[in-house]
Formats: sequence, C-alpha cells, structure tokens
Amino acid sequence: MRELGIEGVSRLRKKVFTTQQDPDASRAPDLVNRHFKADRPDALWVTDLTYVPTRSGMAYVCFIVDAFSRKIVGWRAASNMKTEMVLEALEMARASRGGHRLVGLVTHSDAGSQFTSVRFTERLEEIGARPSIGTVADSYDNALAETTNGLDKTECVYGPDSSGWDDVDELELATLSWVHWFNEDRLHGHCGDIPPAEYEAAFYAAQVSSPAGVGIQ
Repeated sequence: MRELGIEGVSRLRKKVFTTQQDPDASRAPDLVNRHFKADRPDALWVTDLTYVPTRSGMAYVCFIVDAFSRKIVGWRAASNMKTEMVLEALEMARASRGGHRLVGLVTHSDAGSQFTSVRFTERLEEIGARPSIGTVADSYDNALAETTNGLDKTECVYGPDSSGWDDVDELELATLSWVHWFNEDRLHGHCGDIPPAEYEAAFYAAQVSSPAGVGIQ
C-alpha cells in the first residue's frame, strides 16, 4: 500500500452527540437486547442519526437499515434533527418495501427524542411496526445503526473523493449515490460477500423454489 501511495481512512472523529433525550417521553422496551439478527427482510429495522459538518453549518442524516440484509431501506438528510426528518426517512423505507403495512416489524433506535416522540411512535403503529428503544448514550444497544453511520462517514463523508461539503443539498446528492452503491454493489461480509440487494433477491428466490410444505411428509 505504501509503494502504491494507498492509505487507510481513519474512523476516529471528534464526537458530536446527536441523542437528545426527552425526559418527559415514555419509552418503548428494548425488544432487541443487542441481537441484531433477523431471519427475513422487514423483521427488524434499526435507525439512528449522525452528524456531518458542512461549510454552511451542521447537517444530519438519518438511516434506516434492515438487519437481515444490512440494506439501507430509508434515509433523509436535513439541516436539523427534528422528528419530521426521521418520519420522512421512515416513509421512504415504507415506500421502498411496497407501501403496505409491515406487521411483525420491530423498529429499533436509541432513546433520542425524535424516536420517543408521539408522532414517530404513532406512525410505527399505523404501519404495523413495534418500537424498540435502547438505553441512553450506549452505542452497543444500537450497534448495527452505529456501524452504518461509521461506514457512511468513512466511505462517503470523509472518503477519498471528498473535499468537504458546501451545504446539506450537496451532501444529500452524495448520500443518494453512496446509498445506491452500498445497497446494489458493495460487498458485505454479513451477506457472504455479495451486495444486500442480491442477498435479499436470493432469499426471495429460495422462497419461490421451496414453497412451504414441499417435502414434508
């Protein structure tokens, strides 16, 4: 790597806290207990906020990740951390999954005020999902979402082609491109070194080729 002029990208950054707890909000129980695995798509989603400095001020990105395939099913970039941006990410996730109710889905997050808000909790109920909340200021309770945030910082925000961002609009375009690559082309060890989209396609193909009940005597 030294001879070719290649060097790794460090993930060590100055910490900015994006989890702002609402002391008056009721919290859902932790239904995940740090077990970030699922046996099918849309069984468990994890979500979190991360920050990105731009030359016009701080920007924030919310990702929603399917634990089965590690696919980013919804996201939103904004200049604030209001509940509205989280709801928009949720709507993108729901639309990407066909727009129907997702009965049985658990959506896990940290205890940030956006995720404990009445609006977010009610919207989850409307789409058939159950909320799950980890403890405050404990990244291990939402480790999968934190990992996705870290990959975004390493590969997109501070990646080799980045020279910083003018504003949230420029960041949004870059994030759009990165998410498409992440889902469709990036090889994931969790998926057996294939992209998340291919991993999910293989899962659904197996359901068609092996319908329930076949081979059972």
